[in-house]
Amino acid sequence: MEVFIVIVIMVLVGALIGGVTNSLAIKMLFRPYRAYYIGGWRVPFTPGLIPKRRGELADQLGKLVVNHLLTPEGLQKKLQDKFFMNEMTAWVQGEVRNFLQSKETLEDVLEKWAGITHGKEKVQLKLDEWMTNRTDAIIHELRPLPLNDLIPKNLNEKVEAYIPKLTVVFIEKGKNYFSSPEGIERLSNMVDRFLAGRGALGNMVSMFLGNERLVDKLQPEIMKMLSDDGTHQLIEVFLKKEWEQVKQLKVEEVEKHINLKEVATYVQAKIMENVPLAYLDKPLDEWTAIIEKPLVEEVVPRALDKIGQAVSKELVHLLKKLHLEEVVKDQVEQFSVSRLEDMVLSISRRELKLITYLGALLGGLIGLFQGIFIIFLS
Repeated sequence: MEVFIVIVIMVLVGALIGGVTNSLAIKMLFRPYRAYYIGGWRVPFTPGLIPKRRGELADQLGKLVVNHLLTPEGLQKKLQDKFFMNEMTAWVQGEVRNFLQSKETLEDVLEKWAGITHGKEKVQLKLDEWMTNRTDAIIHELRPLPLNDLIPKNLNEKVEAYIPKLTVVFIEKGKNYFSSPEGIERLSNMVDRFLAGRGALGNMVSMFLGNERLVDKLQPEIMKMLSDDGTHQLIEVFLKKEWEQVKQLKVEEVEKHINLKEVATYVQAKIMENVPLAYLDKPLDEWTAIIEKPLVEEVVPRALDKIGQAVSKELVHLLKKLHLEEVVKDQVEQFSVSRLEDMVLSISRRELKLITYLGALLGGLIGLFQGIFIIFLS
């Protein structure tokens, strides 16, 4: 009976020592969190292993992440994986579709994501301000330039090609006018004023010929003159010269007769009338229905494909610029030791308990063998 009690005591003592020793060893990985001193002498094993080597741990974790976890090759392979890209495309399509079908207005979106309130008024004000400043700058730049430098080549060619047609129009209009009763009456009045301005000579001519006879003689001659090729050429040459003179005018000379600022303001107002600022007040789903299908089904997949290719191509440089190793190192160094302990224990608590139990088991077996050995020797 005494032999059995000795063996049991030895086993219990060995198990207790083994379990407590392993548990203490596990605790000493993290604790104490800081060093303790007696005078100038630092107490051994303070702080714990991980607090003492936290800097080295952070450095090694940074290298581990960069060299073995987030490698350019691994990320490129992931970006080129069709299953991943299909999932990513489906997710982005869903998010874009939800956004386009939202009841929010653009004003709401601007306020929510950019902190911009009264978006419509601000957008309109900015557009007015930009257009006004830009118009003033353009007019200032154009003032010393001749119109010839501003008129497009194709417009100039069209005008020059239209001058002969315009000449024909002028002549036909003149013929029609002087053939009409109104034209004949106007011509008669002109003859009256002409003769009246010549005093006695005019009265004598009027008395001998009569006003109507003079008009009857003058009107056919005007018609003949208008039908003459020389008249056609004269008018055409005149129009061409006038067009050339107009092209040589500088903008500042034109501005004496035409208020360019008023013209620009009018054009600006017409442009602003056609700028769809009303969309800012409407829910997104009311005006995005037309673009939803092509945007979601065509633009999003192509955009993601292009972005994926671009990122994959520049991934090595991108990772270098991100300095992930330093980021990981800085983050780990900022962790409190208690947080590191919680992270490790949350992952391996079960295994650490098994190590403690294994220590107790081994200690018990050693105690058993020691008890048997002692009894055998005695």
